Amino acid sequence: MIALLVAAVLAFQAPAPLSPEAQALIAPVAEAIAAEEARQAALPPATSDRERLERMGVLDQVGRRTLTPIDLGVLPEAERQAAIAVMWAPVMAMDDRLLAELLPMVPEEGWFRKSVYGEQASKAAFLIIQHSDLEQWRRFVPILEPLVEAGEVDGQSYGLMYDRLAINERRPQRYGTQVICKGGKLVIDWENLEDPANADARRRAMGFQWTLAEYEAVFADYPPCDKN
Repeated sequence: MIALLVAAVLAFQAPAPLSPEAQALIAPVAEAIAAEEARQAALPPATSDRERLERMGVLDQVGRRTLTPIDLGVLPEAERQAAIAVMWAPVMAMDDRLLAELLPMVPEEGWFRKSVYGEQASKAAFLIIQHSDLEQWRRFVPILEPLVEAGEVDGQSYGLMYDRLAINERRPQRYGTQVICKGGKLVIDWENLEDPANADARRRAMGFQWTLAEYEAVFADYPPCDKN
């Protein structure tokens, strides 16, 4: 999910009580996570780290997929930040839990290679690290980079994590994956993009499906964002 919204949650320390309308609007996020936890609890124990990672990947995504179409723009402006904080709280709690489970599982060679764990499990590990913190991005970006060329890590995954690390270190993005809120829309941050003229070529080399213009168009139908 978009770093902007996560940053908003982190910055908002004391959410005000939400109206019944706001509570109903965001309730599906926590409900979706709880339902997936219950579903997995009813399964037999995972028989391998691969299977365990695949289940963890579902937990990482279920809340995010539920909150993406929620339009908080229907709420009064004064209530939106509180609603963002409450909506994201169970997602971020799950992020913390999954990271704590994942780190002891990291193999000696430094990453969950696709040839060993499978593409789905490797992707799940990436998502958990991508949704963690600066310390983890600094640790894993250098490890992932050579594994892209070896075919052991998805190039898009590497590009996403590289860009997230870059913007948190106040450096230009390389692949333009992390959009910003401008005029109520999620757009490419062209002013903080390394060598913009060659950005699409870099994206192709990493296996990104869309050009930057096509990627930006994906967000056209998203609910309005809040630049605050």
